[in-house]
Amino acid sequence: MKIEKLEPSRRKQGRWLVHLEDGSILRVGEGEVVSFSLYTGMELDGETLEALSAAAKKGQLKGRALNMAAARPLSRKELTDRLARREDDRAGAEEAADWLEGLGLLNDGEYAHTVVRHYAAKGFGVKKIRDELYRRGVPREFWEDALAGLDDPAETLDRLLAARLKGREPDREALKKASDYLARRGFGWQDIAAALRRYGAEGEFEE
Repeated sequence: MKIEKLEPSRRKQGRWLVHLEDGSILRVGEGEVVSFSLYTGMELDGETLEALSAAAKKGQLKGRALNMAAARPLSRKELTDRLARREDDRAGAEEAADWLEGLGLLNDGEYAHTVVRHYAAKGFGVKKIRDELYRRGVPREFWEDALAGLDDPAETLDRLLAARLKGREPDREALKKASDYLARRGFGWQDIAAALRRYGAEGEFEE
């Protein structure tokens, strides 16, 4: 297969367009141009063309992985699932993730801390945060270290309870609804009960 024309992309810096004689176009990076010694008029045998196509696909996958990681924090599982779903290439997605980890741009331990800080700041308790860590595919080995940085939930619970009850002296039904609300936000019953006592509520509520 002959290369009819080799030219840099006008739309994306660092990308080159390999126009083949059958009318198809391979989009490759500068690394592939150098490593395969590509030039206009070059004849590519079947093995070389296959290798070049595979290298081009791998480079594009890494580029997409880099863009995803730069857009917002992700766990390794989130990134590989999205890449594999789009490219139907689980092995390539895992390789791209390895590459990002090697660059220090993908780190599940750091991401666990990011998730914990984010949801704690939004007023959620440990149970809800654990659910989010699980949902986002963060390995359990990183959970406890990240959760250890959580502050005492008393201040958050007092704020949420005061906002929920709006300073009123609530009846038992209102207190039950308030406690259920706090439980849905992921707080443990002991912490909720302590918050109710601080608010001046009497009586006990079952979990």
